[in-house]
Amino acid sequence: MKDDAYSLILAAIEAGTYRPGDRLVESELAERFGVSRTPVREALQRLETQAMLVRDGRSLIVASLDHNQLAELYVVRAELEALAARLAARHATPEEVRVLAQMLTEDQKAVGKPEALARANKRFHHQIHLASHNRYLVQQLDLVHRTMALMARTSLAAEGRSETALAEHKNIVDAIAAGDGDAADRALRQHISMAWETRLKLEAAGADQE
Repeated sequence: MKDDAYSLILAAIEAGTYRPGDRLVESELAERFGVSRTPVREALQRLETQAMLVRDGRSLIVASLDHNQLAELYVVRAELEALAARLAARHATPEEVRVLAQMLTEDQKAVGKPEALARANKRFHHQIHLASHNRYLVQQLDLVHRTMALMARTSLAAEGRSETALAEHKNIVDAIAAGDGDAADRALRQHISMAWETRLKLEAAGADQE
């Protein structure tokens, strides 16, 4: 039940139900998710330890990321994601490659729907992580993507970003399918670079981040 409470609260943060700055109240969470307060309390402590929540007086609120934290996160993400793509090009099974290709087709239906595309994007990247066949890398990438839930808005909400992001996804899949680790590495780095550039433009324009 403890892990269930943790997963439920984390999923709610990732879904945007609770956003950076929102206060999380133990009793309200217990009632919302239909669990007792003890596992909720333990889940909140765990999320605080992971820096997903921060103290505001006696309250716990959903953490937010400042510009420098975002920059650091994207640096680490680019390195780890690129490694995952390189390893996927080497180790992905034919079935895993086909699943990635099918995702490209399915995700086209989400163009113009930023929140749906953000969920699809997370699934796509996770599939690449799994295709790397390196459990320790997958663990580290899970941590990175969990922290990304603290962004207020998805860069996929920017005008035209959905289409270009999916084109970048195709380049990544093509390289993995060809078994070209160097190309997969480059394509993934380019994809992360464009996502970061888009977020910087949103930030410069004073837009809310997600």
